Amino acid sequence: MPSMNGRPLVVGISGASGAIYGLHLLQALRRLEIPAYLVMTEAARKTFAVEMGRSPDEMEHLATRAFAPDDFAAPIASGSFPTRGMIVAPCSIKSLSAIANSFADNLLVRAADVTLKEGRPLLLMVRETPLHLGHLRLMVRAAEMGAILFPPVPALYQHPSSLEAMVDATVGRMLARLGIENDLYRPWGTES
Repeated sequence: MPSMNGRPLVVGISGASGAIYGLHLLQALRRLEIPAYLVMTEAARKTFAVEMGRSPDEMEHLATRAFAPDDFAAPIASGSFPTRGMIVAPCSIKSLSAIANSFADNLLVRAADVTLKEGRPLLLMVRETPLHLGHLRLMVRAAEMGAILFPPVPALYQHPSSLEAMVDATVGRMLARLGIENDLYRPWGTES
């Protein structure tokens, strides 16, 4: 069994707006030399192309391994495959709904379901606003199952100088929540 340092972090990217978060997460994992096992939904590929003006293949090249959303034979579809956990960034309401209802109709949702059933951390960067009661109930349901809801709320006390700095700070906080040390954000009370 690989050591914790050798275990990959599963990265799911859904079709919600905010593809830049997934991109910066993969870039950070590469810099930190942490294996990233990626699954992007078809909607995520389209959103990335629209929002970033780049080919979604760039995301796959940043990952250690990338899997198609219909590849249920991928190692991340099995609980016997050891991982550090999973981050879905961004997480659409559709993906949240599927995760909260254990409706594993694609590899992203199956990997999230496996993460929960194995008691590993699952961070969901839910990207929607405003939220109606149905969205809130889905978030509660996911949290009751063990998911960590982590919407991309910027820490403005850091006085971010750019969109990239705001994104990096959120990515850094997500990684820190998993116990992965990084310098992408400045904890409250520390000097700049």
